[in-house]
Parts: sequence; C-alpha cells; structure tokens
Amino acid sequence: MSTAASRRRPATIHDVAREAGVSRGTVSRVLNGGHYVSPAAKAAVDAAIRKTGYVVNRHARSLITGKSDSVAFLLTEPQERFFEDPNFNVLLRGCTQALADRDIPLLLMIAGTEDERRRNLRYIEAGHVDGVLLVSSHSGDPLVDHLNTAGVPVVACGKPLGQTAKIGYVAADDRDGARDMVRHLHGTGRRRIATVTGPLDTPGGVERLAGYRETLAECGLPYDEALVATGDYSRAGGEAAARQLLDRAPDLDAVFVASDLMALAVLDTLDRAGRRVPEDVAVGGFDDSPAALSSRPALTTIRQPWDRISAEMVRTLLARIAGEEPATVILPTELVRRDSA
Repeated sequence: MSTAASRRRPATIHDVAREAGVSRGTVSRVLNGGHYVSPAAKAAVDAAIRKTGYVVNRHARSLITGKSDSVAFLLTEPQERFFEDPNFNVLLRGCTQALADRDIPLLLMIAGTEDERRRNLRYIEAGHVDGVLLVSSHSGDPLVDHLNTAGVPVVACGKPLGQTAKIGYVAADDRDGARDMVRHLHGTGRRRIATVTGPLDTPGGVERLAGYRETLAECGLPYDEALVATGDYSRAGGEAAARQLLDRAPDLDAVFVASDLMALAVLDTLDRAGRRVPEDVAVGGFDDSPAALSSRPALTTIRQPWDRISAEMVRTLLARIAGEEPATVILPTELVRRDSA
C-alpha cells in the first residue's frame, strides 16, 4: 500500500495503541469508560485519538457491549408545542451539549399522539437507545410504566405524577419559585393577585398553584377561585385564561402566570383591555426564557436554571444506565425583577 493510501485509511484502535505506547486492551478500556486505567495512560490514549483522528465504530461496539451508546430526548407534547415553547429548545440544547462532552449522541423523539407513543416505544424497547430523558410527562401517561417494565433507564424533567414506577427526576423548585413571585407581588402593594396555572396534570402546574395558594395564606389573603384560571403553557392558553380572569375579577391588580410564554399573552390581553402594566396590573412569569426579555414591558419572572437542569438530567441518566438507583435532584429558582412588576 502506498504512503498516500495509508494516510487515507481510517485510523484503527491499533494505530491509537501504537501512537499512545500502550496495549490495544488499554485503548479499549479507555473507549469503554476508562475503568482500571491510570490517568497517565488515559491522557496518552486521548491524545493519540486526537492525533490519529480515530473515530469509534459505534455499530461494532454495540454488538460487543450490547449498548447503543445513544440516548433519547422524549417529549410528550404535540410537535407544534416543541417549536412554540422556547424552554424545550433550551433544554434540548443543554442535554445535547452535556452528552456531546461524553461523545454520546442524542435522539429527539416527540410523542404527542397515541400513534407517536407506540412507534417511539417500539423503537426504544428494541434497544436502539440506552436510556430516556423524559420531558413534560403528564399524570396518567402510561409511558413511564411501559419503559420501566421494559427495563429502560429513565430520568424525567420534573416530578412524575401518578406513576407506579420509581424513576429519577430533576426539577426546579416550582413551589418555592411561585412563593417568591407571590411574595414579591404582595410586597408591591397588590391585594387581588390572580394566577394563570400550568396544566394541572403536570408537576409544574400542580406545584406552582400550590405555592400560590400557600403564599396567599401566608400574606393573609383569601383564596378566591375567581382569581384562578387554568392554562396550558401556550400563548393561546394564556390569552384565554387572561380573558376569563378579567371577566370574573375585573378588580384584579396582579397576575402570577405559570410560564413566560403565557405571560406574553396576558400582557397583550391586558393592553387590549386598556390596563397598564405595572401601573394597573402587575404581571409576573415563570422560566426566565428568551420570551421574558422580548416582552414590553420586560417581564419580571422566576428563573429556572436550565443549564444545571439539563446537566443534572444527563448525569443522573448516565448513572442509572451504569446501574445506580434512581435519584432526585431539586434545584433552586431565582426571582428576576424587571419592569412588569
């Protein structure tokens, strides 16, 4: 073989071993997690991989290890919601980066309909992914139990509701974030504080409503059903909820909205109704998504630590894949004061 042809030949594990000055077995152990390899040997192998341009043959390795070396990001919402809600994109980007740092591909799967759920379950249960990052699970959704029965490691974003399977999850402290926002609104002199909830079959919807109710009691304010409207985390849902609130409680002077996207619709609805924000009605959101900065006025909101959430989801899932027990991670939120409240 000519020298030019040799240079064009893809690098092999033998080339890496020769370049690193170690055995082929040592290279193999580094590629499969670095167990029982000294730091110096691992550093030499990593440098040799970069120098030779060696690329892992994932198909061949999966035949040996029985693993796919890939992970699914499974969103249980309609496709249009993925494109509308900026939080899903932020979370997907963070999970993709956290896995890329470990050289693991991420597959995006959307299961907003029963047919999509069946197709995705067949694919996952066939062993094409090693684990699932479950996003936006709803109470009563049988996906978790199906995956658990199939022995597929799962980590959810948010505490799963109504599930018999014990799975790990990572969540922002939704209840405490809601408390902070309602305390802030009350502290600005508001007394008729309404709320637009998230879907009440999701952990965020349930926990944020609970935080709202608890803080009203703490502040000596009565809980009034007329001041509560259920939303669905969409702009359309936020607009419908805002109209309901204005019809039922025209004297409201503040609204805690369970997502920034819905809060944008609330701001628009108040503007059309001739209500000034924050002079007449203060508005607070939840997420600190890009939508919060694009609103006029800029939205006071609760920041979810999306980078940490995605990193912890990946870390916890990889631990489950390695055989560890399900773990729970709750991360703090932060009140971000802007112009709307």
